[in-house]
Amino acid sequence: MKGKFITFEGSEGCGKSTQSRMLYDHLKSKGYKVIYLREPGGTAISEKIRGILLDPSNRSMSGVSEMLLYMAARAQVIEEVVRPALLGGKIVLCDRFLDSTIVYQGYGLGMDIKTIKAIGKISTCGIKPDLTILLDLPVTKGLKHRQHKKDRIEERSLNYHLRVRKGYLKLARQEPGRIKMVKVDPKKNKTQDRIRKIILPILRQKAK
Repeated sequence: MKGKFITFEGSEGCGKSTQSRMLYDHLKSKGYKVIYLREPGGTAISEKIRGILLDPSNRSMSGVSEMLLYMAARAQVIEEVVRPALLGGKIVLCDRFLDSTIVYQGYGLGMDIKTIKAIGKISTCGIKPDLTILLDLPVTKGLKHRQHKKDRIEERSLNYHLRVRKGYLKLARQEPGRIKMVKVDPKKNKTQDRIRKIILPILRQKAK
């Protein structure tokens, strides 16, 4: 792949969507060919699946159904958007990717992680992020940002979200070369500065 694939991960309320969008705006202003995606989503089909997954009325959804729906949405965005963009030399910024499924459905719901990774390899066509920014924030602080209207995943118990965060920290220890942890600062711009210090040197190196 000619392009760069950069993903953002983190537990609920960590500011992941805000920070990834801030980086997208910055890179675009600097003339980089960059596209921005969110998961699940990014295509018409994937957005419809997102609606099903996050609808609080779908509380009876099984863990297996949940995991497979995330994978289906991912397969569609890989086929329609991510693969063509990377082949075209673009930078792809994605708000969540396969790590989210490993952590939320694996560590969070207790599903077999080897099975998730095997299905993930099919849904992603083997495409892996070149770099993953993991935004880390204590769970109780993050959930305070979700006090109003919560989606189906955000409604889950505190213990569930604690398992999710522990899962992320374990992944970061397992893949330190790819996953770079960034502590969330109360000031958004400070967090963004930390992210840029990691990403910009990599992009400049690629440009040479």
